[in-house]
Amino acid sequence: MSDKQKSVLDRILTLEIVRVTEAAAVAAARLRGQGDEKSADQVAVDAMRSELNRLPIDGKVVIGEGERDEAPMLYIGEEVGTKDGPKVDIALDPLEGTTICAKNQPNSLAVIALAEGGSLLYAPDVYMDKIAIGPGYPEGLIDLDAKPGDNLARLAEAKGCKVNELTACILDRPRHAELIAAVRKAGAAIRLIGDGDVAGVIHTTDPDETGIDIYFGTGGAPEGVLAAAALRCIGGQMQGRLLLDTPEKVERASKMGIADPNKKYSMIEMAQGDVLFAATGVTDGNMLSGVKFGNGEIHTHTVVMRSASGTVREIRARHQNIAKFN
Repeated sequence: MSDKQKSVLDRILTLEIVRVTEAAAVAAARLRGQGDEKSADQVAVDAMRSELNRLPIDGKVVIGEGERDEAPMLYIGEEVGTKDGPKVDIALDPLEGTTICAKNQPNSLAVIALAEGGSLLYAPDVYMDKIAIGPGYPEGLIDLDAKPGDNLARLAEAKGCKVNELTACILDRPRHAELIAAVRKAGAAIRLIGDGDVAGVIHTTDPDETGIDIYFGTGGAPEGVLAAAALRCIGGQMQGRLLLDTPEKVERASKMGIADPNKKYSMIEMAQGDVLFAATGVTDGNMLSGVKFGNGEIHTHTVVMRSASGTVREIRARHQNIAKFN
């Protein structure tokens, strides 16, 4: 990558990428608590796409709002940006936690990750099995193919505590009944979440603050790649496997270059190279405050991270020119 390209990524990190998630978060926040998931997601998509097309990048959405025939905007494979800049891969979720936003519950986010072209996992919009922990542990401590109890025992030993002092975060879904039973049998506590597994994975990086030590379960592949991108920047371990459980899904994945439908991806394989990650709070949560409206201003709270430098910035912005969000 040339010096000119690197300087463009620097600018994106410090300002432009923030505008992208801020715009999506503000648009979605206007519909918080109104029970309309579809509309909230659509306005977030529209706002994010508009801001992406202002960026000086030659961008390709590799993880997005579905595939071309299934999503009106920001579909996998869509090209965005002014084309006057470096080629970058983009993973995004304009509204992570649509149900959370519709119910005005904690931890709904607008999220995006950018990396050098060819660096992010290019995969269909399917489910993914995931396991993740935060930083500070020996590499390879967790394994997606190990039993939940074995992963918990290894984590407890490395942390210097008992299994019953650990808390696992799991999406509250019927498909997780056996997983939940296994974790409880091992003795660990469970934090069940209704939605928002990007935040769930990120919460493992600061268990003293969030109370979450490990993330287990099956969720969207887009959220998996976004979470891997975040962990690349702030540290941790993660593995994922795409659930390509029908011939049609295997064929879709094959067309995207995935030869092994059973491959277990490491965090590095999901998000390689220099990764930029940004998230803006839509609703209040453990990590970020939600959008606040009032007195002719809009307040936003964003975290921006970069893997190459290990930099994590929190940006609390007060927007007096609210017309730009209308």
